[in-house]
Amino acid sequence: MSKEVKILVVADQDSVKEMLTEFLAGYEPVRYTTSSEVKKEIDRIGPDVVLLVQPEEGAGVELVQYIQSELPEGIVIFLTEKQDFVLLRDVVRAGAVEYIVMPDELNLLTDRLEKISELSQIQQRKKGADASGKAFVRGRGKVYSFYSGKGGSGCTQLATGFAQSLKLESTASVLLIDLNLQYGGVETFLSFDSNRTLGDLIPVMNEMNEFHIRNVAQREAHSKLEVLVSPRDAEIAENMSEAFVTRLIRASRRSYDFVIIDLPSHMNELVYAALSEADMIYYVMNLDTPSVQIYRLVEDLFRRLRIDTEGRLEVVVNQVGRDNELVVSDLKGLFNAPITAEIRRDHAGVQAAVNQGRPLQKEANEKKLTPAAKDIRKWVQSKLS
Repeated sequence: MSKEVKILVVADQDSVKEMLTEFLAGYEPVRYTTSSEVKKEIDRIGPDVVLLVQPEEGAGVELVQYIQSELPEGIVIFLTEKQDFVLLRDVVRAGAVEYIVMPDELNLLTDRLEKISELSQIQQRKKGADASGKAFVRGRGKVYSFYSGKGGSGCTQLATGFAQSLKLESTASVLLIDLNLQYGGVETFLSFDSNRTLGDLIPVMNEMNEFHIRNVAQREAHSKLEVLVSPRDAEIAENMSEAFVTRLIRASRRSYDFVIIDLPSHMNELVYAALSEADMIYYVMNLDTPSVQIYRLVEDLFRRLRIDTEGRLEVVVNQVGRDNELVVSDLKGLFNAPITAEIRRDHAGVQAAVNQGRPLQKEANEKKLTPAAKDIRKWVQSKLS
């Protein structure tokens, strides 16, 4: 590791200690202890990272809570020998930032420890000025669902552009999921052509983990943004359940810092699951009367479905131009949700990018961006500040 990070391994079984000792041979300093000796070792060395192996008596959740209370700035990675979604939920709620199944997922530790080292250096330089950087390694990843009740509003364009810019403008790991299952859309904006789609994850639904997701995800050439492409197949879409989408999002949440989900305009159980799991719902709309009317219907639908939007719903106004029927100020008295971004109409810039098979933004701090790309980057930067 490029920066010294103190690691404490808490494991009761000698066989597990030996396995981790071999795996962590390239890291230092590393200390080992048992679950009964945790308090003494935490007080003694004050570790930056605690690798906590599930104790045989099953007190893992309580230990995570204790470690978090003693080390509020520490990072807890939970290791276990079997997949258990209930345990995953409980340890994440208790404060663990990662859940790794041994030995199949031990290779993921390298990525996590290297990221911790990198972010530690950034935080040292910035003196904690970038609070969002700390969030990349603390707690669950953030899930942002992009939705519009009106087709043609530009929801896919904004979800794709937001994810790409977020990846380029931060050190975060970002996953984009296209849940437009019948027709797709994301692959057009990012010029993907592959047989691998999120439909390939259906057979491993019950044991889905980061390895499965990364094995199926495509990588955008410039930013290395990871994308789960739509199967673009109605028959495959019919085989996807609400439980599948829920497990996909939760597995992605614990593997990535940000999960961006592009949703179709119709409402079904899959869309409902994605909206329910989201930390933030970005509702995309245009400046015309039909968009306003449909937004009001969507608000009513959310209420009837009991989708909680308090503090979770923000409006993004797309295709803003001089010839719009309405202006942004007309909306502010009509909606309770705040307007978080305004994206200019940019038909020439967006269409040229699609025709050439390139994303709206290709590199960080890119100088020659189209108007829409500039607005998206400004929006992303406001969320990272």
